[in-house]
Amino acid sequence: MTDYTNHRLILGEEKSQAKGEIIWRSPSNIALVKYWGKYGQQLPRNPSVSFTLSNAFTDTLLEYKPKSDSSEEGIGLEFFFGGQKNDAFEDRIRKFLESLLPTFPFLKQLHITLRSGNSFPHSAGIASSASAMSALALCLCSLEDRLFGTLQQDEEFDKKASYIARLGSGSACRSIYPVAAVWGKTSTLDNSSNEYAVPLLEDQIHPIFKDYLDDILIIASSTKKVSSTAGHALMDNHSFAEARYQQANRNMDRMLKALATGDLDLFGWVAEEEAMTLHALMMSSHPSYVLLQPNTLTAIEKVRDFRKQTQLPLYFTLDAGPNLHLLYPMEHVAEIRGFVMQELSPLCENNKFLDDHVGQGPQEI
Repeated sequence: MTDYTNHRLILGEEKSQAKGEIIWRSPSNIALVKYWGKYGQQLPRNPSVSFTLSNAFTDTLLEYKPKSDSSEEGIGLEFFFGGQKNDAFEDRIRKFLESLLPTFPFLKQLHITLRSGNSFPHSAGIASSASAMSALALCLCSLEDRLFGTLQQDEEFDKKASYIARLGSGSACRSIYPVAAVWGKTSTLDNSSNEYAVPLLEDQIHPIFKDYLDDILIIASSTKKVSSTAGHALMDNHSFAEARYQQANRNMDRMLKALATGDLDLFGWVAEEEAMTLHALMMSSHPSYVLLQPNTLTAIEKVRDFRKQTQLPLYFTLDAGPNLHLLYPMEHVAEIRGFVMQELSPLCENNKFLDDHVGQGPQEI
């Protein structure tokens, strides 16, 4: 087990007046093989792999300075989202930071102000917790390195940031890396882990996927009926849990093969099976949830008909909500984007879809 506990990371007299700011931009990601079900401290029941997105990101500014009252207990924190003070998020982030004090004990010596904002609307079918918690984790690791010089190696920095991001939101650990990342122990990748994500390397992902498109159909922007945390918990006593975990491991092998070889048919077949399985699990849990909307199903049928008629590699996936992610190669953007605008955007709320693509991962600003 990885252990980042370090009680020596305490500011001495020479650094007690440290102040400054750190800004990270971190993207969301879309899972191709889904993780659904967890145990322990945010550990996955099965491995997952995702594309890192580009246009859907969170910017987080971390400002730090000495506490005005050194005798003040706990974390000194202010949190702003979209320029507005957000007490609910602030409470959640404070509890998260307090849980990290064994790893970052210097946080209790500082007053922290966090200013965060998304490039995409809330409830847009994009995992905002993935981008937000990965951006925060990157800020914390940068702060440690700035104050103590302990994370000079890029690989170790990314590994720790992924580990910390996972504790905030499981899927956030995959957003640390460009193009595609794997989270969860799988026999297909020797360095894979349940504790942090690892990137797919140059020879593990075919060039066709490095600028792959993801058009996100906003079928409905209302808040989903079940939180991800509650949804994962429903797997604990699910009738199909063990069969699902076996399926996920088989699909990881298939998806990693497809990503390495550029097999678009296998890629699409696995992505769509994973999407439909995720919603089948929610519909067959106790209590059960139906998050698909009529227009989601209409869009799925239109995609399948279009693919059959044109033989173009347009496939879909879904997160835990009604909004469809359309996945296809850049080389077919002219034909497919026209179909999306003409046939699918009328099914969207306010005719709205978001165009995104596979991206190069986070960046410090």
